[in-house]
Amino acid sequence: MTTRPLLPHRSVRAIFALSALAAACTTAGTPSATPADLVLKNGKVVTMDSTNPQGQAIAVTGDKVTAVGSDADIQKYVGPKTRVIDLQGHLAIPGFNESHGHFTGLGQDLTELDLMGVPTWQDIVGMVANAAKTAKPGAWIQGHGWHQEKWNKSPGRVVEGFQTNDLLNAASPNNPVILEHASGHALVANAVALKLAGIGPNTPNPPGGRIIKDASGKPTGILVDGAQGLVRKALAADLAKRTPAEAAADFRHQIHLATQNALANGVTTFQDMGESFATIDTIKKMVDEGDMPLRLYILVGQNEVRPDDVDSLVSHRMIDYGNGHLTVRAIGEITSDGALGSRSAWMLKPYDDDPTNSGLNVTKMSRIREIAEIGIAHDFQISVHAIGDRANRETLDLYQQLFQEHHVKSDTLRWRIEHAQHLSPSDIPRFAQMGVVASMQGIHACSDAPYVLPRLGFKRAEEGAYAWQSLWKTGAVVTNGTDVPVEKISPIASFHCSVTRDMVGTDSAFFPAQKLTRQQALQTYTVNGAYVEFHERQTGSLTPGRWADITVLSRDIMTVPPDSILGTRALYTIVGGQVVYTGQ
Repeated sequence: MTTRPLLPHRSVRAIFALSALAAACTTAGTPSATPADLVLKNGKVVTMDSTNPQGQAIAVTGDKVTAVGSDADIQKYVGPKTRVIDLQGHLAIPGFNESHGHFTGLGQDLTELDLMGVPTWQDIVGMVANAAKTAKPGAWIQGHGWHQEKWNKSPGRVVEGFQTNDLLNAASPNNPVILEHASGHALVANAVALKLAGIGPNTPNPPGGRIIKDASGKPTGILVDGAQGLVRKALAADLAKRTPAEAAADFRHQIHLATQNALANGVTTFQDMGESFATIDTIKKMVDEGDMPLRLYILVGQNEVRPDDVDSLVSHRMIDYGNGHLTVRAIGEITSDGALGSRSAWMLKPYDDDPTNSGLNVTKMSRIREIAEIGIAHDFQISVHAIGDRANRETLDLYQQLFQEHHVKSDTLRWRIEHAQHLSPSDIPRFAQMGVVASMQGIHACSDAPYVLPRLGFKRAEEGAYAWQSLWKTGAVVTNGTDVPVEKISPIASFHCSVTRDMVGTDSAFFPAQKLTRQQALQTYTVNGAYVEFHERQTGSLTPGRWADITVLSRDIMTVPPDSILGTRALYTIVGGQVVYTGQ
């Protein structure tokens, strides 16, 4: 008996033919998966995901990573409308997370005289003189970035380690001038600016600040920490004369400058260390208008936090607003002390090069406690600026007291200490034990190193100055950033310093035992940055389902010789699957 086929021979032949055609088409590159919107191929992909640490290509659909794998693996996601970028062997990593910067400060500084790296005070004065020639009568001249410890020539007359404003007065006799120190914790003002601020021989030091005066009692122009507000108030009064439209246009211009500067350096997320409610409102409006390609994690400035107006704070709390482009759930950077460069970091013992000075407690600890109590009550992360070893200890003590009093699990709060630059050895283990994040900036260890030894002496510096590896070994979460505009917003420079500790201008490394490995350093800039802002499930690694925030670099910073790291630049910056910067 002949058995009949279940299907006509023609149908069977057709099925075999279609199967062969499908196989041939798949081999030829026709997708067998839903086409992606963007594919990066022919590169080296470091994912920071331990389950799939490396690949050649990435597929992106919408704003999320679809897959990471070999070029062959990802080819199936290429469709007729897929944008394909050939990485030409370059390195792709999770986007850099600037975990500590000053966003509007960056934008403002990009409109001022850039004094960073200018070799002498005399050169700076020359820049001011040139600006005064074209400035309108009475217009303020502003600059930023000078550092007296980094000049290669004496500035002339010096009082308490700082230059005086004598040369500045001659360079600009009619226009007020304020030039901010690189640390942000001091400035120099000329005589015109001091007069407008009402600062004279009889002006007392304000709380948390110092007006440096010479032997005769005359102000030298140097204002430290809280004293800066006296002259900034006069500047604010002048700026208030602008029309609302002029002020708004100036502000938006500064925001655009800051955004593009960050993206050009491969930064996809920027943690902004303190803004006013008005600034947050403006940025929120820009997000609504689609005018903010960067992700911003904005801390509410300490001056905005008041017990009699908690409603304003609560109403500004937002998480992943605008599809993750704006989050406001933290308060800071609350300044417990000043900076090492201005000798206002709050130390347990006096400075080696100024035995009568142990620094400043800029914001009283009682006020910091008040703010922190509000943070606990309304689910806001707290961030305190602490550079000196005493400032760090006082902050850790306060945190510990509050955690115990409120019976909270510290690791769920993820409270932070910004800088954590100089620690007593006994305080180093406390970060991990308490779940406090050490929000540090690698670049400071290299750029500040030449004057750390004179300030602290060898023993204190060795035991606790920029103790990256010591903190890491205890299990502390360490993040990275640049403190822009204190430093240039260059994750590459901060990464380089984190792994080399090379002191700027020398052939020496600054206590090299504290170096991080390259994997650790990249983790501080990606995974750990995401963790500290509660985004570890959305970003920080190139894991399928997470935001497609990707930075493509011109050099493989994970393998090139250390000296070659600094020449690396961003080729592409991608935020939520959108190519927002191309540096080809």
